[in-house]
Amino acid sequence: MNQYVTGAIIKELREKNQLTQNELAEKLNVSDKTISKWETAKGYPDISLLEPIAEVFKISVTELLSGTVISNMNVAANMLRSKVYVCPICGNVIQSMGELSVSCHGIQLVPEQADYSDEDHKILVERVEDEYFVQIEHEMTKSHYISFVAAFSSDGLQMIKLYPQGAAEARLKIQGVKRIYCFCNKDGLFYIDINKNIAGRK
Repeated sequence: MNQYVTGAIIKELREKNQLTQNELAEKLNVSDKTISKWETAKGYPDISLLEPIAEVFKISVTELLSGTVISNMNVAANMLRSKVYVCPICGNVIQSMGELSVSCHGIQLVPEQADYSDEDHKILVERVEDEYFVQIEHEMTKSHYISFVAAFSSDGLQMIKLYPQGAAEARLKIQGVKRIYCFCNKDGLFYIDINKNIAGRK
């Protein structure tokens, strides 16, 4: 982590939880003077206290360190509003239907911002019986490639992992698919909306 919990964050969370410095001190088994030092930037909590502090405020340690409290009010979220996180180190892919605080390999991940399919990342979709045959016009070298193709419907997700020097194509069940994404390891996330003009053969 390249961040550490600040006194301002502790004070904000303490006040949000309607706790006095003394009440917070009692819950953490430290003195109220210690809390005061943290909040005035004259000291920092010991690393062993990060988890207890997060537990008191009912947040994760990652949220505590980042200073961003995640609140997912829409537990019945539409899959089309999903957020996709990709680790730049290992390529790990995390999909979330709501806000998420996540890290991989010590890196705080942020949601990928998708751009519409362009000339360098052209997504071609053809209907073949009950499937979409997806091809991406993109090189597939060891250093520059499409790492996955994903299809989202309002209530589901399909994801196909692709590999360098393989084919940039995938077959996906139609199943109400509304949008198809591809991820370029250098340029990020691209998408195309599915419509009735998809080419097809039976």
